[in-house]
Amino acid sequence: MKPSRARSRARRSDQAPGARRKADAASPDLVLTSLAATESLGRDIGCALTGGDVLALIGALGAGKTAMVRGIAAGLGVPPDSVSSPTFVLVHEYRARLPLIHIDLYRLRTDADIESIGLSDYFTDRTVVAIEWADRFLALLPEDRLEVRLTHRTPATRTVRLAAKGPQSRSLLARIDQARRPAKRPPASQTRKSTGTRKVPAR
Repeated sequence: MKPSRARSRARRSDQAPGARRKADAASPDLVLTSLAATESLGRDIGCALTGGDVLALIGALGAGKTAMVRGIAAGLGVPPDSVSSPTFVLVHEYRARLPLIHIDLYRLRTDADIESIGLSDYFTDRTVVAIEWADRFLALLPEDRLEVRLTHRTPATRTVRLAAKGPQSRSLLARIDQARRPAKRPPASQTRKSTGTRKVPAR
């Protein structure tokens, strides 16, 4: 039987601290100039997900956490209009290319509150878990996670940094970076269209 993500992550946490730091990586700070830009980055993240991924969304009120999750959902094939903040329901589940679990920890206060929603049960190889206000309980999250830190830059813009905290999230970050790179243009000599004719040697 394939081990759950929670078990496999627990095994990785026994590694030496130096080995764990070696697996960490972060993107440069990205400036998001609009809500659409936030959702677009989320869509790139969603398209790069393969299952067993934990996304820890961190940021103040209005920083764009739910907008980011809407984009992630769109990248997985969930209609973005169906995604809303789960502040009052705490957990929303969406069925798509991969099951998406959307959790909001804002109203939770204690470790017992976390246990009451069965948070650890969602960390499997087959799901994607996106957690708003993840910084409230970072110690209870899997060590291997992608942290998405959103910061107010101006009233209309945000800064985001993606930080991978383990080998799986590092691979995810690499796929996201690859998806966001502009496509390379072929050399001009390769773009010239052939006329479809050729010279016939004289006899």
